[in-house]
This record gives sequence, C-alpha cells and structure tokens, in this order.
Amino acid sequence: MNRISPQGEGNGNSAAGTKARPGGEADCSPLCCSRRRACVSAILLLLLATLVALIALVAICGPPPRTPGAQACVTPKNRTGFLCHDRRSCIPAHGVCDGIRTCAHGEDEDEALCRDVPQSLPRFLVAHCGHPASWIYSDQKCDGTNNCGDCSDELSPVCPPCGPGWWRCPSTVFRFCGCIPRSLCRDHVQHCSDWSDEYSCPGP
Repeated sequence: MNRISPQGEGNGNSAAGTKARPGGEADCSPLCCSRRRACVSAILLLLLATLVALIALVAICGPPPRTPGAQACVTPKNRTGFLCHDRRSCIPAHGVCDGIRTCAHGEDEDEALCRDVPQSLPRFLVAHCGHPASWIYSDQKCDGTNNCGDCSDELSPVCPPCGPGWWRCPSTVFRFCGCIPRSLCRDHVQHCSDWSDEYSCPGP
C-alpha cells in the first residue's frame, strides 16, 4: 500500500531550496552586486587621487620645516646668537621676542618661546644683572653699554678690558661704565670723572 506523503512535506522541501543565508542576508542580485562593486571602486579611486595630490603638494612646497629646540650660535660680531631652523641664519640674542620676525619661519617670535620672558627663554639668551629681578639678553653683556643700569653687566670679571675704540675711565655718563667711546674724547665735554677724556685720551 503506497503511503501518501503529508501535504506539508513537499512545501518544506521547496522552502528549503530558497532558504536565506545565515545572518538573514539574501543572495545579492546581479544589479545589486554591480552597484556595490562600482561604489568600492569609486572610493578606492578617491583615496588614490587624494594620496597623489598630497605627494604632489609636498614635492612642490617641500616638507614642513623642522622645529628643533632652540640652539645657540655665534653672530658675525662674535656675540651670542639664536640659530634659526634653516640652520644657516644666526640672529643676535636681543633680536629674539622683540616683536619682529627675523627668522624665515618666525621661530624667533614663537609663542612658546616668548610666552613668559625671560623664564620661557633658553638660558644661553639670558644674562642676569646685579639686582635679582633685572636681566638683559646675553649679547648685551660686556658690550660697553650700561644695559643693567647698575653697570653689573660691564664691570663683571668676565668682561674684557676696553677695546681699541674705547677709553678706560670712571664715566660720568649713565650710559657707560668703566669705558667710554674714544669718539667722546677731546670734545670739550666731561665724560670721565677725572677729566682724562679731555686731557689724556688721544681721541679717535
């Protein structure tokens, strides 16, 4: 006797033939897959174009300047200076944080460098005066001028004797300390307390 299969058995086999993939995703139709591949290709092309543009920009403008720490140098006048990031330009110490961008990239006026002068300046740019609260730039020490106001920057043991263009004497001019420029000698004006600028100094 032939057994009649349950009516739902055939339907079950039919349903199994169109069973969805795990995760609930149905098979992608040809049109859907084609669109998806086109989107991926467009994104890849956009990324490639961006990369090429960046490489071209670096080639034209060059890499961004390096920002090494502040370094000392010696100026043409044999004074302490600040080395710019181009590794060639050496500007005087007193030219740092003076409100004028002297280095090509403006690193001498950098915000971090000039934020809290003199505390934010590197040590090689600063010289302290006799008064603890007073300071000057290091290239202003032993330059013949009373930058500290108490001559502590000029009468220091590290300062050399008066140069060829100077005359040693106790100055009566606030601007000078133990030396005066020879150009002031023999001008009929007292610049030395002992009058040596008028009677002993040979002049310029």
